[in-house]
Amino acid sequence: MIRIGGWSRLSACDWPGKLVTTVFCQGCPWRCGYCHNPELLDPRARTEVRWETVTAHLARRQGLLDGVVFSGGEPLLQPNLAEAMRAVRALGYAVGLHTGGGYPRRFAQVLGEGLVDWVGFDVKAAPDAYARVTGVRGSAGPALRSLRLLLDAGVPHQLRTTVDPELLDDGDVADLESWLAGRGLRDHVRQEARAV
Repeated sequence: MIRIGGWSRLSACDWPGKLVTTVFCQGCPWRCGYCHNPELLDPRARTEVRWETVTAHLARRQGLLDGVVFSGGEPLLQPNLAEAMRAVRALGYAVGLHTGGGYPRRFAQVLGEGLVDWVGFDVKAAPDAYARVTGVRGSAGPALRSLRLLLDAGVPHQLRTTVDPELLDDGDVADLESWLAGRGLRDHVRQEARAV
């Protein structure tokens, strides 16, 4: 159903306040310099985890886990993500999503169908610095459309930015904070890039 590059059977840190299983989807359209899952970048890479293995685990853990987080890579790259989310819901679990927003149409679909209960949304930088962080020209456009979709949907979320001093200096961070504040977005988590 979806291509899974990794899997955490139990996580207490991928969705604040929830115990979840985290599915790391294979593939990402961006090449952020600080990426902490570089093995997930290639959408065609060989994967070891089968979707059926995850759903069997979920069937055994009903009542013990709160939900499933689809992370990555970039989960919205998966054409069958909505179907996987429906399957998770049918098992009685809430659905979380980690995304950078690179695929606004797919994001609109899962939001519109009410398939997502919480989103961890990666705001890479202020619009002018997006391509520097993602390594992809024009990446700000789809990301900002997705951010607007998220805000309009009213789904609970956390906005977060990974700050790598090789990609964003203090002025860039100030620009981002000003850009967010100008849109009334004050609940924003800043995290330092980790060495890989």
